[in-house]
Amino acid sequence: MNPNAKVPVIHDPDGLGGPRTIFESGAILMYLAEKSGKFLPTAPAARYETLQWLMVQMTGLGPMSGQLVHFVRFAPPGNNYAKSRYATQVRRVYETLDQRLAANAFLAGAEYTIADMATFPWTRMAEMLLGEDAKNYPNVLRWNAAIAERPAVVRALKQVDDVRARTTSSTRPKPRRLTA
Repeated sequence: MNPNAKVPVIHDPDGLGGPRTIFESGAILMYLAEKSGKFLPTAPAARYETLQWLMVQMTGLGPMSGQLVHFVRFAPPGNNYAKSRYATQVRRVYETLDQRLAANAFLAGAEYTIADMATFPWTRMAEMLLGEDAKNYPNVLRWNAAIAERPAVVRALKQVDDVRARTTSSTRPKPRRLTA
């Protein structure tokens, strides 16, 4: 269903304009927000504020964090440059997020939006990604705690825990901090 053969992808038989298949996280969030009329403002200034912060996750936080995880956990030894580069990039994005959240309750301003939804899954791993450095981003940590208390997020994280409980092997190594 995704020409790039990866997830996520959704198929909406009652889609906008007819049956619709949507792939890529950001596109899915935008589609669902537009269909529901929630979490993506319609006023141009607020809409683009949200989309800018969604793109920070799509083009910065997600890819840089993913590369950091790869080079620390899965790449063979001898990748110190890559580990250092991606750790530096992750810290830079966290600095940007922390500065933004110092002056705003949520990434796009006063309201919870798809930008927050897309960013939270990565930033909730701050301590794993950054180790002790996570404490250098108090506004991100405060925001993480607030997002984690939202009822829909509590339900979603419970489902994540349930899936992990069913699929985690006792022989699988325990996750370790990823700081380079």
